[in-house]
Amino acid sequence: MIKKIAITFSVILYAIVVPFLDINETHVWNPDWTPHARIHEVWQLITNSSIGVLCLWLVWYKKEVVLSSLLSILVMGGFILAFFLKDGYDGSMKYLDGSEKTILGINMAILGFGTAFLFLILSHVLTKTKKTAHNNV
Repeated sequence: MIKKIAITFSVILYAIVVPFLDINETHVWNPDWTPHARIHEVWQLITNSSIGVLCLWLVWYKKEVVLSSLLSILVMGGFILAFFLKDGYDGSMKYLDGSEKTILGINMAILGFGTAFLFLILSHVLTKTKKTAHNNV
């Protein structure tokens, strides 16, 4: 059950919260972005939200937690990797006015996605450890 909760939490972040935060003047309708960049943003939002719907269907209807978890790890891991590679392509989490959405001094997206990413990984490690320990008894 912990895997299902971890997957659901992750999907809520990348398929619901992110579009809610990005469909506005800071991203999709940002006048400083080129139309080409906006296409990529909307594509990413649609793709990730669609993957999220698929993950929820897989985990709650098909009882397929491994594939659903892997897809969620890839979506969130892709963002985390992009964040850490940002200096290589001149990316930033800061807005043009220099502000940044943070919680306790940590970028809000990194905090949320990092927590969900670790929650997914730990849910697999801990349940595998329990199964291995149970099988060895």
